[in-house]
Amino acid sequence: MITFADLQDDAALLSLEHQLRLFDQVGLAAWSTNLDEARFELTRDDGTTVACTDVQLLGSAAPGPRSWLWSWANPTGYRDEVLLAANEARKFGEQHGIAELATAEVPFDALPGAPTDPAVVASHMMEVTKAVTGRFTGYQGPVGGGTRAAFLIDHPDFRLPGPEAPRISRVLQQGLTELSFHDQRRGVDSYARRRGLAVTHDGPRTHIAGPGLTVDIRFTEQNLFGGMSVHMGDKRVPPQYISGN
Repeated sequence: MITFADLQDDAALLSLEHQLRLFDQVGLAAWSTNLDEARFELTRDDGTTVACTDVQLLGSAAPGPRSWLWSWANPTGYRDEVLLAANEARKFGEQHGIAELATAEVPFDALPGAPTDPAVVASHMMEVTKAVTGRFTGYQGPVGGGTRAAFLIDHPDFRLPGPEAPRISRVLQQGLTELSFHDQRRGVDSYARRRGLAVTHDGPRTHIAGPGLTVDIRFTEQNLFGGMSVHMGDKRVPPQYISGN
């Protein structure tokens, strides 16, 4: 049985790598959208604009009712083509008994950790939808009155290249020390497999291998990150990459 929390862990590291890629391409861009035209644009600081090739509206988190409203349930009504990801999440939720995905309006208190910030709620819903749909580039922003809307977007420039040792190492280091997980080992396993890396588990250790890269990660009995060693080619990454619980 898969849970909402499992999906959060499954998405965490690959989502981070996609967001790093997005920042590499557009920086702290301003955004605009016209959902009637299925349009989403990002404008860089230099004034150049990237018109996304696809936009999916997932829903919105509002501070007044303290709830998340899925886009497929919004009475405003949106074009079917911008609801594909949200409807895919709903279908998955119905099939697997995940109420947060299948219920039209989800109270903040019903989510893991009972978050109170609409931006955090929008992020949670966006992350699990990424894991369900395989669309991993997301964007969320204010739409008035403290409400946050969440989107999945696409453009050829946002897509990841093949696994590269420095970036994989950074994602693992940054993600395991800065992101919140319910099960860190599950998150690592999901990331490595989705990136096409070889992953094996040996007792408390997880081994990852890819082009020019080998990683050995130690976990506690509770699957908490205990430490990591990284080799790129013939070089071992300095020990500041090691953390301990």
